[in-house]
Amino acid sequence: MTLLRTTARRIVDLDRPESLAEQLLEQMLFRTGRRAGEAEQRSWTRSLPVLARDLVDAGLHDIEMLLEYHLPLTSQRADVVLAGTHPQTGAASYVVVELKQWSAARRYEDNPELVEVSGMPGGPKLHPAAQVKGYCDYLADFARTVSDQPDALAGIAYLHNATDPGAVADLRSYPMSVTGRMFTAGERGDMIEFLRSRLAPTPGYAAADALMKSAIAPSQQLLKVAAAEVRDRPQFHLLGNQQLAVDLVLHEVEQSRAADRKRVIIVTGGPGSGKSVVALSLLGELARRGRTVLHATGSRSFTQTLRKVAGHRAPRVQKMFKYFNQFMTADRNGLDVLILDEAHRIRETSVDRYTRAELRTDRPQVDELIAAARVPVFLLDEHQVVRPGEMGSYAQIEHYAASLGLETQHIHLGEQFRCGGSEEYLLWVKRLLDLADGGPFEWKGDPQFTVRIADSPEEMEHLLSQQRDLGYSARMTAGYCWPWSDADKDGNLVPDVRIGSWARPWNSKSDRRGGDAPPAALWATEDGGFGQVGCVYTAQGFEYDWNGVILGPDLVWRNGRFTTIREANRDPDFKNRTRISDVRFDRLVRNVYKVLLTRGMIGTVIYSTDAETRDALRQLISD
Repeated sequence: MTLLRTTARRIVDLDRPESLAEQLLEQMLFRTGRRAGEAEQRSWTRSLPVLARDLVDAGLHDIEMLLEYHLPLTSQRADVVLAGTHPQTGAASYVVVELKQWSAARRYEDNPELVEVSGMPGGPKLHPAAQVKGYCDYLADFARTVSDQPDALAGIAYLHNATDPGAVADLRSYPMSVTGRMFTAGERGDMIEFLRSRLAPTPGYAAADALMKSAIAPSQQLLKVAAAEVRDRPQFHLLGNQQLAVDLVLHEVEQSRAADRKRVIIVTGGPGSGKSVVALSLLGELARRGRTVLHATGSRSFTQTLRKVAGHRAPRVQKMFKYFNQFMTADRNGLDVLILDEAHRIRETSVDRYTRAELRTDRPQVDELIAAARVPVFLLDEHQVVRPGEMGSYAQIEHYAASLGLETQHIHLGEQFRCGGSEEYLLWVKRLLDLADGGPFEWKGDPQFTVRIADSPEEMEHLLSQQRDLGYSARMTAGYCWPWSDADKDGNLVPDVRIGSWARPWNSKSDRRGGDAPPAALWATEDGGFGQVGCVYTAQGFEYDWNGVILGPDLVWRNGRFTTIREANRDPDFKNRTRISDVRFDRLVRNVYKVLLTRGMIGTVIYSTDAETRDALRQLISD
């Protein structure tokens, strides 16, 4: 959880100050498998010795310094956590330190939480006091050692190169607090007094041990906030098997505590069957009961949207939404419940290029997720596996649970709420794509759902625009059959999806809004998304009133059925023929289009780039 543990005395006594950066670089290579950038190495060399000398001058040379402390269940690292004892209470006390080399900074466009640093690329930065306060809040919510100790944490941002008070005067408008203070080089004396008020001049190894070994789980305070934020929302009301699934999980939680046992629950259902409603209802109800619970998915778009929706009034709740690959080091049975939404996105392993060296094992991701909670709950749709390496099927999870000697409870959500509640349309799509037995059949219409075939992309867009003029939401999506360029130097999206004279850009790749285009993860839900074409990775898990789908040249109608054309697909994940066989490619592409075709709540407009395919679809759809 930390790259290096040391004291100020050891740093000051080093023969070569640069050797500290060398130690940190060695540890980062060993633990993460990656090399720190030049800027990060310079920061270590220039900032850490300054802080160490200040601690020595404050008489705090023997407190513990946890350098590059990794916040649990996140990818975030705090520069330093100082661990010791409180001079008044004698209890463990911690000061989180964010080090900045800035000599000058100003408020960004009159926003007190954002700052602009001259000469530093990458746009506006978070105010350093807000940054360190966020770290403290997170530790208070997840590290059990400090969660019940209201005065255990403090936080400071130290701008040790800022000698001119006027050069950072703009930053003073941000409200300061014990967990979010800012000091400059000119305020070194004040900072030393603050540190002395939080840390006694005694060794801090016991406090450091306690934090490093702390159990990781949501605090009771955070659970109370989540219960108030999520549980009573009207859009989370349950019907039929949705309520059954929630009741079953609540029953198993109580049984697992009483009988000291573990059981796996798998909830299956098609698009719109309410899996995420079940997930969020569970999160709120379990939080209300004080049970330790987290929510996780494998989708950045889905997770960020849930964070925004479920944590709108209480941003702290957003921390309860994690990713599948964040449980590699989680405590075994550290949670009562882990809710695994969109579980068809589970990967074979959590290892990627950023994984620490000691964690680069063949351990299956499903094992990490099952291990993390007494009751792991998997919610999935087997027809939404769309990427190589995804393995979250009911059979695979059940088989793995059985290999661990664990019982599995299964419940299927039969209700259908997307596509106008039209079970007929879902069946039509699955049989059209050969994902269900029986072959294609004619769509004869459904009063609850509309299907249209467009003769051109212009007509598709026009039909959707008409619905938007009536107040409905709409999005356009396509198979990955066109290149996908980065935005130009001015941030403008490149119109890569070209069909004749019609051209539109893919959704933005950026995590920030660029002009009218929303961030990538919020393309399906935020204003401005209609101007771009979404792909399966930004559409999966979401719904909108009207759905436009472009069938690309990778899926065409030949000899009475759909066939896939591998050469027409541009998805880089599908390129490796050794890793992805033609049979596997065929199934994944059909799943992709099944996802795209089932996003609409009221209607879907379909356009194919292939004339023969358009003719076949017209024959299959009655006007």
